[in-house]
Amino acid sequence: MDFQTIQVMPWEYVLSSQALSGYQENHVRWSQSPESHTFSVDLPGFRKEEIKVEIEDSIYLTIRTEATRLSPPDQPVKSFKRKFRLPESIDMIGISAGYEDGVLTVIVPKRITTRRFIEPSDVPETLQLLARAA
Repeated sequence: MDFQTIQVMPWEYVLSSQALSGYQENHVRWSQSPESHTFSVDLPGFRKEEIKVEIEDSIYLTIRTEATRLSPPDQPVKSFKRKFRLPESIDMIGISAGYEDGVLTVIVPKRITTRRFIEPSDVPETLQLLARAA
């Protein structure tokens, strides 16, 4: 009976997308500043037209690639998709994205909230509240 020798590999390699697909991993980096959240994704080999950045239900940021050209038959089509839950305090209108040198950068600005303090002397002695009946 012949036995094959199997070399045990580190889990990081076995479970990485590079080990499974033969492609370089698409690293995603997230950072935040007082003004915004920044997502940077390594997407080498993709064209700008193949990258889609979408907001779903004002809750999720989805970054994915969509093949727009035919690949040679001997090469599999590369794809990428990641979905991130966005925090509640963001400015949806100010979201921007740019793709340069194989790196996609998505900037999600934070919504500026201001606090207003009420001076007790500004509040009348009695308050009237009107509410409609259901």
